[in-house]
Amino acid sequence: QMEKSIYSQGYSHFLEKLRQARESKGLTQSEIAERLGQTQSFISKVERGERRVDIVELWAFCNAIGEKFSVFVKELDENFRANRSSDDFNS
Repeated sequence: QMEKSIYSQGYSHFLEKLRQARESKGLTQSEIAERLGQTQSFISKVERGERRVDIVELWAFCNAIGEKFSVFVKELDENFRANRSSDDFNS
C-alpha cells in the first residue's frame, strides 16, 4: 500500500519540483497567488505540504507558472519510476 503521509518521499519530491518550477521562472509565491486568485499563504501551505493539490489545481499551478503541464507530469512520472524501488513507492 502506498504511503499515505503527505511527507512521503514521492510527495516531497513533487513539492520540491513545483517550487523549483516557480523559482526557475523568477516568480514569487505572491505572484503565483495573484494569478490563481489565491492568497500568498495558500501557496506557502501548498509548497510546505500542509495543503494537498489535486490534478486540476496542479494544471492551474503549471499554467500560472508558465510550465507545460504535460512536461511537468512526464518528468514527475519519470522520477517516480526511477525511484519505484523505494519503500514509499512500493504497492
